Amino acid sequence: MIEKLNLTMLTDFYEITMANGYYEADMKDHVAYFDMFFRKIPDDGGYAIMAGLEQVIKYLDKLEFTDEDIEYLRSKKFFSEDFLKYLKEFRFTCDVWAVPEGTPIFPYEPIITVRGPVMQAQFIETMILLLVNHQSLIATKASRIVRAAQGRPIMEFGTRRSHSTTAAIYGARASYIGGCAGTACTIADKEFGTPALGTMAHSWVQMFPNEYEAFKAYTKAYPTNATLLVDTYNVLKSGVPAAIKVFKELDPPKKGIRIDSGDIAYLTKKARKMLDDAGLQDCKIVISNSLDEYIIREVLLEGARIDSFGVGERLITAKSEPVFGGVYKLSALEMDGKMIPKIKISENVEKITNPGFKTIWRLFDKDTHRALCDIIALDDEPAPSGEAFEIFDPNAVWKRKTITNFYAKNLREQIFKGGVKCYENPSIHEIKQYCKEQLDLMWDEMKRFENPQTYYVDLSQKLWQLKQDMIEGNK
Repeated sequence: MIEKLNLTMLTDFYEITMANGYYEADMKDHVAYFDMFFRKIPDDGGYAIMAGLEQVIKYLDKLEFTDEDIEYLRSKKFFSEDFLKYLKEFRFTCDVWAVPEGTPIFPYEPIITVRGPVMQAQFIETMILLLVNHQSLIATKASRIVRAAQGRPIMEFGTRRSHSTTAAIYGARASYIGGCAGTACTIADKEFGTPALGTMAHSWVQMFPNEYEAFKAYTKAYPTNATLLVDTYNVLKSGVPAAIKVFKELDPPKKGIRIDSGDIAYLTKKARKMLDDAGLQDCKIVISNSLDEYIIREVLLEGARIDSFGVGERLITAKSEPVFGGVYKLSALEMDGKMIPKIKISENVEKITNPGFKTIWRLFDKDTHRALCDIIALDDEPAPSGEAFEIFDPNAVWKRKTITNFYAKNLREQIFKGGVKCYENPSIHEIKQYCKEQLDLMWDEMKRFENPQTYYVDLSQKLWQLKQDMIEGNK
């Protein structure tokens, strides 16, 4: 399993050259703050899902340079022996705060903040981005597909189409967080407890003289739960009739057919009638074959009779938009016991960062408990409170909206303190349930696939003023 490997050297080379530079400039102990955030929700959706934190924690908890790592770096002839000695004795000592996995997240929110010696806080950038970007992307895509299915189970079937072994394993984990019922990836079940699911391949059917013999052998092998693949030759003329014959003879308590090709809406309606006419109303219909949220939505609107879906390549690769786009930026330094906020300014407005050590408050309606907006605030500010709280429209800053009758919840938790883990990882099943509960607190209008209502994310007045002062001061 990839988590059992030492991944310290899975980093961009410039992270190491910068660390060496900080060391040579006698800056190795300067305390810096870095934020991870993202700028755009995939597929122009209304929300994203935080995932990958557990793997970040495991990476940071065992961060060390092996003798082999040191020898490799020595061979590059870039680094001094003093720096290599420092790495050999390295111990992670940073503080880390993060939004828990399964939380709906939005652009520019500091979903992870790292505070500590700049050499350490800078070095871990690559792995934090790699792990959170990938799993958040897949969890977000899975959530959209699950919503399209309207309560019907989604099985993640993408292992063989994923981009690598780790993408298959962590993608299966992320898809479960996003709401999938299980995965075809067996090792993900072994490592994480995401239920392994599957039926049969067309080759099974082809191994026998005909579909009837193939289905009968399979049902005898799995007498309590048999799902038969009926589209190897002809779904309606031979596949479904053979399945009906076997089910009538052997009568497994759980039975189903899977269709992996053809006109889904037409075939499932015809197959459902054939099954019902045969008295097999309890037989489920499973559909697979290059599905995504849009195809699922369309075939259901056409009246397709489907009980569950197997979704592969378009989920595990997030085919419609396969990049999450999270970034990791410096936000503050500590000098002589004082915090100095830092800002990156760009001609591209979306690339201007929010300075300082920050946190995220989510405001909820006291009556409905639905989420109203998020406030990014400086960490030393009190929670938003009062009879009314004024926020700006994220699409038109001259417009304002007044929030009343609300309570505030801080979204972030401390994960490491002085390099020591102080957070208990929930189980994968608890994360999945938490994700569902948190999405239920979001308004349906912001969950639309097209033109979702924009969720308000605003800066506190104090943070907004700090940002404006720093922009003016750098003109």
